[in-house]
Amino acid sequence: MPKNVLFIMCDQLRWDYLSCAGHPHLETPHIDALAARGVRFDRAYVQSTICGPSRMSFYTGRYVSSHGSTWNGIPLKVGEMTLGDHLRPLGVRTALCGKTHMAADVEGMKRLGLAPDSQIGALVSECGFEPYERDDGLHPNTNYGKRNKAYDAFMKQRGWEEENPWDSVANSGEDADGNILSGWFLDNSDIAARAADEESETPYITRRAMDFIEEAGDTPWCLHLSYIKPHWPYIVPAPYHDMYPPETHAPVVRSDAEQDDPHPVFGAFMEERVSKAFSNDTTRTKVIGAYMGLIKQIDDQMGELMAFLDAKGLTDDTMIVFTSDHGDYLGDHWMGEKELFHDQSARIPLIVVDPRRAADATRGTVSDALIEAIDVVPTILDYFGGEAVDHIIEGRSLLPMMHGTVSSVRDFAISEYDYSFRQVRQRLGVSVRDAKLTMLFDGRWKYIFAEGFRPLLYDIENDPFELTDLGANPDYASECDRLKTLVFQWARRTSQRTTMSDARIEARGIDMAEAKAGIVIGFANQEDLDAALAGANPQVDK
Repeated sequence: MPKNVLFIMCDQLRWDYLSCAGHPHLETPHIDALAARGVRFDRAYVQSTICGPSRMSFYTGRYVSSHGSTWNGIPLKVGEMTLGDHLRPLGVRTALCGKTHMAADVEGMKRLGLAPDSQIGALVSECGFEPYERDDGLHPNTNYGKRNKAYDAFMKQRGWEEENPWDSVANSGEDADGNILSGWFLDNSDIAARAADEESETPYITRRAMDFIEEAGDTPWCLHLSYIKPHWPYIVPAPYHDMYPPETHAPVVRSDAEQDDPHPVFGAFMEERVSKAFSNDTTRTKVIGAYMGLIKQIDDQMGELMAFLDAKGLTDDTMIVFTSDHGDYLGDHWMGEKELFHDQSARIPLIVVDPRRAADATRGTVSDALIEAIDVVPTILDYFGGEAVDHIIEGRSLLPMMHGTVSSVRDFAISEYDYSFRQVRQRLGVSVRDAKLTMLFDGRWKYIFAEGFRPLLYDIENDPFELTDLGANPDYASECDRLKTLVFQWARRTSQRTTMSDARIEARGIDMAEAKAGIVIGFANQEDLDAALAGANPQVDK
């Protein structure tokens, strides 16, 4: 039986900010080495372009409209099966080091009598993971997120007496006069964090992952190592803070034409405060230097982690999945943050390393097949020999592609976004119920269905930078109609019948199942019933 899985997720890491994906100046040799050992899936897309719903899709293998956690803070329903629920019956210890952005269904747990401090209650509250160490990061002066007391204790041992060292040390800098400068402010992104490299979040959580692996022993495990970075606050310790001057930055991808009569939803997002901030080139330059430094720090930690696996003799027994929960606009398309569906936001890095000989045929290759985040759960389940549960998991295992038996697993990728929590909704005068977007990408055409508005349409073959929206062009009306039909066909899928598989329904039989159970509706007399039960075809018309 395959032994272990290391499921690594970065937060807000763009697909194109790796040297193996073509970044001209950001060298990521350790992540590149993973790609050389496995398959780099070059066209992988998230199911939603914001942390919470994207991660819930990663952890359930289900689309956002299936699991229902459509935005940050919306609980994942009690009863939704997660990766851990699928793996535990196989004897696999499934644990977390880092972030999940999970909001527990407290009301549902209370209704069902599940105590949060019980074994089942703890798993339900943590996306099905054993919380070896959960660390979502802590927003200052709010109740958002969970305070990581273990990190506080670690920093105290290091001599920091700060009340909240995550905020005031790891994510703040200091000027020449000793004044604390918060990393939350974008214009402080070019200064070094007060924390030393080894005290900051990425090295800390890497070491905690090593601690788990050390303690796990011979028990098969699936560890979700989930980094908080390079998500904001965009601030990084020395020596990473000044590694990447402006001449190393990729050029901004945007055009003045995008601001001329844009689609109403796109235009409203360009008016968001964060978009305006990233439209300032001075601010943008400071942020990108820090963003690249944060990624370089992650890559260095990948080197430490892979060396650790080698030293423990675990490399040949461990599947590795390296990915991100979404991207980051960084000023491209006049946008900040993520949320819409340009590749800067919706496309993610995805590298999968299967150490077994069956994957040798594709080792070191790059696949241009369309992949979705929901494919991770069935891939891991398949690796451990679990049976496919297609009535629950909507993703597809990638192992047949990696073993060279198929070339693709789908014809299009889907991503959804609920913008009801954003000022954009009020700016547009849209109701909570109608504030939703659905993207369908078939490999050439990227189509966005916007409830109550015209669609957006991009021809990626002829416009790879997505600078020209064709959704209002009558010459492309037939293409929009074709893609809209695909969206509506997808939306009508059966996704909520998760308690009985298609195979079980098929095995029940159809014609005589009710009659055999004593329900004899439709028979004219006993003779017809006896004949039917004996396998004859009763005469309906005599």
